[in-house]
Amino acid sequence: MLISPAYAQVAGGAPVEGGALAFFVQFAPLLLLFAAGWFLLIRPQQQRQRTLQNAIAAVRKGDQVITAGGVLGRVTKVEDRFVELEIAPNTRIRVVKTTLTEITSSAAKPAND
Repeated sequence: MLISPAYAQVAGGAPVEGGALAFFVQFAPLLLLFAAGWFLLIRPQQQRQRTLQNAIAAVRKGDQVITAGGVLGRVTKVEDRFVELEIAPNTRIRVVKTTLTEITSSAAKPAND
């Protein structure tokens, strides 16, 4: 055997100094990464979700909406769980409110008018 096992052992079983401090120094980068991920990824997504839920709850007749399937229409009737959309003249469909992804208020004017 070329390498003696004595080199791998701590001399005399001496205790390692700074145990708690060394622990926090080791895990500080992990905590910083978690905090950065929280503020850069998770928190903004939660805020967007909250504003979308508030907009869906406040949807009213005449608003233009886009569904998750990409259907664009104008709201003609609002119920508790469903919304009726007019997607073409005299063509109406019922969709679930939670599938709405974008809501444009009827008070906004089109850009080309």
